[in-house]
Amino acid sequence: MASVASSTTLISSSASVLSATKSSLLPSPSLSFLPTLSSPSPSASLRLARPSPLTTSIRSTSRRSFAVKAQTDDLPLVGNKAPDFEAEAVFDQEFIKVKLSEYIGKKYVILFFYPLDFTFVCPTEITAFSDRYAEFEKLNTEVLGVSVDSVFSHLAWVQTDRKSGGLGDLNYPLISDVTKSISKSFGVLIHDQGIALRGLFIIDKEGVIQHSTINNLGIGRSVDETMRTLQALQYIQENPDEVCPAGWKPGEKSMKPDPKLSKEYFSAI
Repeated sequence: MASVASSTTLISSSASVLSATKSSLLPSPSLSFLPTLSSPSPSASLRLARPSPLTTSIRSTSRRSFAVKAQTDDLPLVGNKAPDFEAEAVFDQEFIKVKLSEYIGKKYVILFFYPLDFTFVCPTEITAFSDRYAEFEKLNTEVLGVSVDSVFSHLAWVQTDRKSGGLGDLNYPLISDVTKSISKSFGVLIHDQGIALRGLFIIDKEGVIQHSTINNLGIGRSVDETMRTLQALQYIQENPDEVCPAGWKPGEKSMKPDPKLSKEYFSAI
């Protein structure tokens, strides 16, 4: 009987040891190797969210830049003074200086950004604005193109024939933003790629941004819509008690921004 009791005790002790060992190897129910949704530490969140350099490199190479996320830290510029700048530019196959504030009190400005010289969508936009330059000139408006390329790249592109993917002579300056400071100040710089989105800004004679559009890299802009928006802006500045409804063009009926007076417009449509 003593032998049986001893064996029982030995088995019981062994089971206890195995149970304790197993418990020490398994994670406690109160612990987890996965991040929880409740109050993670800021540093842990940053470590988990940040992709590795290799992942970032592969992603940017495979998708190039046609799905760029908006930058949430940039405030809207419409209604504010346009950030001033002075930079080198190419015009009439010469190097010149352009200072944005020199147009204040004199002209409206169409300022548009494009990603890079010697690309594909860009020359279609740049030449389209140049071909319509006389129409902008009649509206007392200057056109300025900007990219992060050097003036030497701009000059080489201007000296390349359109049929070969070049620009030929242009009717307005192409500005060099090699420091990327202009693109950054207007909120169009893609920081991890070092190029600008297709941003376009209409700046009035007081130097205030009255309109902006920003397209992703694969989407070209419309000169017709830019012209229409400019004409609408000039109309309401000349007629401050009126507003322009959707699709308004010169000669069409405008609207009074008043609950009663606006009925005149709605009753006629």
